[in-house]
Amino acid sequence: MSALLWRGTPGKLIDAAQSKTVFLFTSVPLLAELRGVLVREKFAKQLEVRGLSAEEIFDGFAALATIVAPAIISTTIAQDFTDDVVLATALAAQADAIVSGDAHLLNLKQYQGMPILAPAEALARMPQS
Repeated sequence: MSALLWRGTPGKLIDAAQSKTVFLFTSVPLLAELRGVLVREKFAKQLEVRGLSAEEIFDGFAALATIVAPAIISTTIAQDFTDDVVLATALAAQADAIVSGDAHLLNLKQYQGMPILAPAEALARMPQS
């Protein structure tokens, strides 16, 4: 959400995806969650500031990401099982890393060999152009 609505450091990752420096992966369940979150009242002001609708933000992200079917995994994050969808999606995509600001994911540090990075860490690891 911060990458899509506030830009800043996470937004630089979206910029990198637009320039094809990095590739984004998502899944239908993650897109459904994004759609539900974008229409929450607490984000209405920021959408207005950006001059965009929730649908425009959603469509832009969906067009930028490659959609994969999440792998089947055992429960990993008991405190928030919906975070397991992020892990399952990354596994299915054979991602090089998982980038998130979510504390449950970041606390894992890695999943099946994939590092779990905060946006600033991911930016620091990107090749400089």
